[in-house]
Amino acid sequence: MDRDQKFIGESTAFLDAVERASRAATLNRPVLVIGERGTGKELIAERLHHLSPRWAGPFVTLNCAALPETLIEAELFGHEAGAFTGATKARAGRFEEADGGTLFLDELATMSSGAQERLLRAVEYGEVTRIGSSKSIRVDCRIVAATNENLPGLVETGRFRADLLDRLSFEVVTLPPLRHREGDIPVLADFFGRRMAIEVGWERWPGFGPKAMGALVGYEWPGNVRELRNVIERAVYRWEEGKPIDTIEFDPFASPWRPQGAAAKPAMTAEPGPAQAVAVVEEPDTTDFKAACEAYEKRLLEAALKRCRFNQRTTAVALSLTYDQLRHALKKHALLDRTS
Repeated sequence: MDRDQKFIGESTAFLDAVERASRAATLNRPVLVIGERGTGKELIAERLHHLSPRWAGPFVTLNCAALPETLIEAELFGHEAGAFTGATKARAGRFEEADGGTLFLDELATMSSGAQERLLRAVEYGEVTRIGSSKSIRVDCRIVAATNENLPGLVETGRFRADLLDRLSFEVVTLPPLRHREGDIPVLADFFGRRMAIEVGWERWPGFGPKAMGALVGYEWPGNVRELRNVIERAVYRWEEGKPIDTIEFDPFASPWRPQGAAAKPAMTAEPGPAQAVAVVEEPDTTDFKAACEAYEKRLLEAALKRCRFNQRTTAVALSLTYDQLRHALKKHALLDRTS
C-alpha cells in the first residue's frame, strides 16, 4: 500500500486494530504489527510514529527481506571504512539515522540469527556498534517491527530468538485480513474507484453494478487491500464511462495466449468466461432435451464471443475449438454476422 493511503474502513475488527495502535503510540515501547501481505502494516507503523512524542523525529524503514544476510547488519548498525570489501568509507546505520525517531523493521522474521542477536543488544542497552569498530554509540529510537509470520511458532522451531520476541512484543497489533472486514469491501471499492475516475478524467462516478459488487464481496482477496486497489483501478480505466461498472477481472494475466504451466489457474472474473460457464449448468425448465442443449450451446457461444470482442480466432482458442469447428457452430446458431 502507498504511504499516502488513508485508513478506510468501518468494520469492528479493523477499527479495533487501529484503536489499539493509537493507544500504544504515546508510549515509548516497541510494538509488533502482524498481518497478511497488503493489510497495511506500514501504515500502522507510520501512525504509531506520527501519534507519538517522536512525531517530529525521523521515521526510518528497513525491509529485512530485501537485503542478503551479509549486508543486513551493515545496514542496521553501520560500518567503518575498510570493515569489509567494498566499504570504502564509514557509513551510519539505520539505528543512527533513526535517533530521536522511529525505526520500522519490515519482514522481521527473515532476519538472520546473527542480526537478531545484535538487534537484541541494541534494544536492551540502546547502544549499537558499527561493523569494524570497537566503540559503541548511544541511540534513542523506538522500534516498530512487522511480519506476516507466526513468530511464537518460529520460536518453537528455533528460527527466532525467544528473548528478542519478548523484548519486541510489549504490544502486538494484529491486522485483520480484508475477507474478515465485514462491510469494508464496498467502502474501499467506492473510494478507490472514485479516485481512479478522477485520474482518468471522468465527469461523474457511475459506481459498480450488482454483478461486479457481488464478485468483489465474494472474492477471498489473498493480497488484501493492495490487491483490491489494483483490481478496482484496472476495472475503472478499462471501462467505458457512463454506465455502472459491471465487469471485474481479478487476474491481470488472463489471456487466451497465457502460457500454460503447472501453476496456471483459470482467470476469475465477475463476468464468467466460456470455461467458467461450462462448469455451471442451470437446469432448464423444458422437456425438449435437444432444444435445451442447443439453446445452452448458443448462450455459451454468445458469452465467449462477447468476452473475446467477437473475434473468431480468439474465441476458438478460448473454447478449445479449431477455427473450422467454431465457424460451423456459429453458422448453426446464425451468429456469423455478429463476428469479425
